Amino acid sequence: MIQVEEIYKSFGSNDVLKGITADFKPGKNNLIIGSSGSGKTTLLKCIVGLHEPTSGEVLYDKENFTSMHFEGRVPIRKQIGMLFQNSALFDSMTVEENIIFPLNLFTEMSRGEKLDRANFCLERVNLAGKNHLYPSELSGGMKKRVGIARAISMQPKYLFVDEPNSGLDPMTSILIDDLISEITQDFQTTTVIVTHDMNSVMGIGDHILFLHNGEKWWEGSNHQIAHTDNKELNAFVFASKFMQAAREKL
Repeated sequence: MIQVEEIYKSFGSNDVLKGITADFKPGKNNLIIGSSGSGKTTLLKCIVGLHEPTSGEVLYDKENFTSMHFEGRVPIRKQIGMLFQNSALFDSMTVEENIIFPLNLFTEMSRGEKLDRANFCLERVNLAGKNHLYPSELSGGMKKRVGIARAISMQPKYLFVDEPNSGLDPMTSILIDDLISEITQDFQTTTVIVTHDMNSVMGIGDHILFLHNGEKWWEGSNHQIAHTDNKELNAFVFASKFMQAAREKL
C-alpha cells in the first residue's frame, strides 16, 4: 500500500498541493482525477520522487520514502513501473529492446532470461511476435501496450500510469483500461492512474481521489460517484461527459 500524508507542494508562491492525505491500495485501480491545474500530475510526481514535497510524507508499505536519500530509495524504485502519457518509447530501439531496457539497468538476468521476460510481457499485452518492430511502425494503441509491457517487465509492486488513454479512440481506450485492470488484479499491484477520462473512472475506478484547487475534495468508488452531492465533482463529471460526447460526434 502507498500512503500520502499531508502532502504540500509549492513552486515559489504557487501552492499546488494543499495537504493531501490518501491511501492507495494493492490490487485496486486507484484513480486521481480533477480538472487541469488541480494538482493531479504534481501529486503523482511527488509519490514517485520526481518532485520533492514541500512538506508531508510518502510511505511505501510503511517505509518513509520522503525521508530517504537517493541510495535508500533504489530498492523501492526497482519495484516501480511507469507508463508515461506519450508512452516514452525509444524511437531507435525495437519493441523488444524497449522492454528489455529496464532489465539491463536494474537486473543481472542473462540474455536468455531477458528475452523470455520480454516475450512474456508481449504476450500479456497481446503483442506476441512484434519484437522487432520499431515505434514508428506501431499505432497509438500498440505504443501504449508496449509501454505497459515495459512497465511490467520488472514485475513491479507499484504501477503508475499517466493519462493512459490520451490520444486514443474510445474502443482502444477501453482495451487499455481492461488491460491495466487485469494486470492490477492478476499481480496485485498498487496501481495509481492519473486520468480525465470518465469512461475509465466509471469502468475501472475501484478507488477515486478527486482533486480541486490542490485539495482532496472527494474520495470514493465509481459506484459512489453517481450518488454524490459534491457540487464540484458533479460539475467535473458532467463537463467531462459532455466534452467526450461532443468529440465523438466530430
